[in-house]
Amino acid sequence: MSIEINRMTQCSVFIDGNSLLGKVSEITLPVIKPKMVEHKAVGMQGALRFATGFEATEGKIKWASFYPDVAKRVANMNKYIQIQVRSSVESITNLGVTSEKPLVIVLTIGSKGIPLGDFKQGDNVEMDTDFECYYMKQTFDNKDIVEYDPLNNIYVVDGVDQLAQYRKNLGL
Repeated sequence: MSIEINRMTQCSVFIDGNSLLGKVSEITLPVIKPKMVEHKAVGMQGALRFATGFEATEGKIKWASFYPDVAKRVANMNKYIQIQVRSSVESITNLGVTSEKPLVIVLTIGSKGIPLGDFKQGDNVEMDTDFECYYMKQTFDNKDIVEYDPLNNIYVVDGVDQLAQYRKNLGL
């Protein structure tokens, strides 16, 4: 049996379908994190934590410089932005690279501020846009891995709707 290692080293970023090739130096994607609530009761020797919904999701884009088209788009905090991040996942075994498959992440985000930059003599000015994430879908090799839409109470993992019964119980 051969060991298989997956690697990703690059990505491309798009805003509203337009390529940002050369404009993004770094992107930090959101983390879907459950909100935990502690439960303790008399007779229990310890406390337990249970998931009760999700924390707010956020991320950051570091721009390689100033780009007026991007600056205008992130400055409008009342209009959400569609982001797509695409990568190639290489599978490596003792035979070398045995496959390359696409990983696609689609986000709907809202800007949390307007970056104006930090200036330092002789250095390129990089600007950060912090954002809130209102929708996220991760697809690997054209198969959905996870979809998260907190506004519509949707959380689907590998095709299984994790909140279907919850919505039904609430009459939604």
